[in-house]
Amino acid sequence: MKKLSFLLVFSLLLFTACKKDSVDATNTKTLQSSINDMTASLSTIKQIKFNEALYILKTFGVEADGDVAELKALGQLINGKKVPEIMSMADQVAQKNGIEWASTAPPSLGEMNIFGDEKAKESDPNDVKASSLSVITRPTGDDGTGAPTALQIVPRLVDNTGNPVSFTGAGLEATLEVFSNGVKLSTAKNLMQDNNFKGFNLKFSSIPAAKVIDNKIDITVSVKTTAKTFKMSKIGLDVNPALLKVPAPPKVDSTAVNTDPAVIDPNNPGATTPTTDPNATPSPATTPATPKQPAADPKNVVSAFLNNVSSQNLKAAYNSSSNPNWGSYESFSNSTSGFGSVKSVSVKNITTSASNPNAASVNATYDVTDKSGKTTSLKVTFGLKNVNGDWKISSYKTNP
Repeated sequence: MKKLSFLLVFSLLLFTACKKDSVDATNTKTLQSSINDMTASLSTIKQIKFNEALYILKTFGVEADGDVAELKALGQLINGKKVPEIMSMADQVAQKNGIEWASTAPPSLGEMNIFGDEKAKESDPNDVKASSLSVITRPTGDDGTGAPTALQIVPRLVDNTGNPVSFTGAGLEATLEVFSNGVKLSTAKNLMQDNNFKGFNLKFSSIPAAKVIDNKIDITVSVKTTAKTFKMSKIGLDVNPALLKVPAPPKVDSTAVNTDPAVIDPNNPGATTPTTDPNATPSPATTPATPKQPAADPKNVVSAFLNNVSSQNLKAAYNSSSNPNWGSYESFSNSTSGFGSVKSVSVKNITTSASNPNAASVNATYDVTDKSGKTTSLKVTFGLKNVNGDWKISSYKTNP
């Protein structure tokens, strides 16, 4: 009897020890099994938040097309991670994408199941009854000349009379696809939690100019409920060609010396020696070359900088500056104290107040909205300097 009891206890301990506390993404089966083990150790509320965190990461934290590919990419992302690490990763992804979700907040996304069980529950906030999808588009922003800098794209679920459907507490996956002449240019996703969804802010600076035909784009927006995916397309939307994304021209090393390959040292065939003419008259001393004057308008450099900050293309924004006060890229892009805390920038006015071949001054008035939703109006003077023929932002001063 004692031996039987010992075996039962040993078997129970062995079973418990086999339960995993971190993700095993060897394959889909081990991924689901390990996540189930991790979920089972949590309280009911934490189970719901954990499933929400996995959904946030699967939907917005990986780049893949289709549920199977997204699930595989998610496994690679969280392989070996434990629950607290996954929650923290989901917080970062939600903040980066402007999603109103936090791991410490109450459950808010309805019934989330990343493994594809989409049957409607008895009470399922994502089972929204709608007839179709409507999409409103409107130009926003000002590039300083009165032209827009972005398109605001707002989807609404509507009933059979065209009126918006009322719902709250959902977590509907909303997807924006951008095309030109049938070629897909970009994809963006967000969560539609109610029918007051702010939609997508499509920055023209995020669209590659080389792929846009006739300065027009097409868009398709889809919203996925439990029972159905609704889609709506709009064709021939105008863009601001002056703000489209253009690759930076290759840098030319002005210090490189072209040597004359006609004279070769037989002892060192790889080296060249300059030719000399004993009858030639010495040339007069050359004067230093005048610094190359930048071709771009300094105002356009500041406008591109603000657009890059607004679209969170922070690497491009940082590369357009040479300001020691901004420090390293890590400091510049910090999500708390740097430009990484910016959600959007709405430019009102930009003017060049002074300019010569070596320096320029540009005044800009704009509104900055941070990721907590707070908007601040700023008047800023940007100082720029000529660096090898390119304008670089060298100073930044806020004015009353």
